[in-house]
Amino acid sequence: MRNFAAFEIIETLKKKGYTVFQNGKPLNLNIVGIRADNAVPGKFDDMLYCFYLVDKQWVKMCWSITTDPGKFYLQNPLNVEGTAILCEGQYRSAFKLGLHHGKYKALVQAKPVKVTRDFNQDSKLDFHSYKTEVGMFGINIHRASASHTSTIVGKWSAGCQVFQNPENFKTFIALCERSAELYGNSFTYTLLNERDLK
Repeated sequence: MRNFAAFEIIETLKKKGYTVFQNGKPLNLNIVGIRADNAVPGKFDDMLYCFYLVDKQWVKMCWSITTDPGKFYLQNPLNVEGTAILCEGQYRSAFKLGLHHGKYKALVQAKPVKVTRDFNQDSKLDFHSYKTEVGMFGINIHRASASHTSTIVGKWSAGCQVFQNPENFKTFIALCERSAELYGNSFTYTLLNERDLK
């Protein structure tokens, strides 16, 4: 996936009627995941963008993530209804800083989100199973390994948005911490598909 410019993402967000935080205040974060158009299970083939406006200029960072569950949980769902895959959309104030599984600081789900359930237990991602739910599922934004860049998703995601590189994740969380000091512990996450920007 190519690295999209901030203005391309902003245009897409506006076209979809989503909120763009652009009041010019420092660290008013826009957090946007972009799912690969031809997503492959087990790969960190998606991107997470974080951008904000400073003196009328956009500051943008992007990192490699997965927005999809790994093969292990596709084949071994934690829920009898199937493995959760976060649906594309904007989730206003749906995340906050908290502990992922009680272990380390991450963005954790604070309000209901929409997921589709991949229930056939094969190793393929089924984004259109027509079995959707809205609720609290523990869909967090966290990292894979604490010590190195992970090459495969494996058991790192059962539906969460997961950073491939722990240092990138530290940078992201530091931005969120600074933002929370200014605006409160509430974050909006938007998930787009790569084809939305084509």
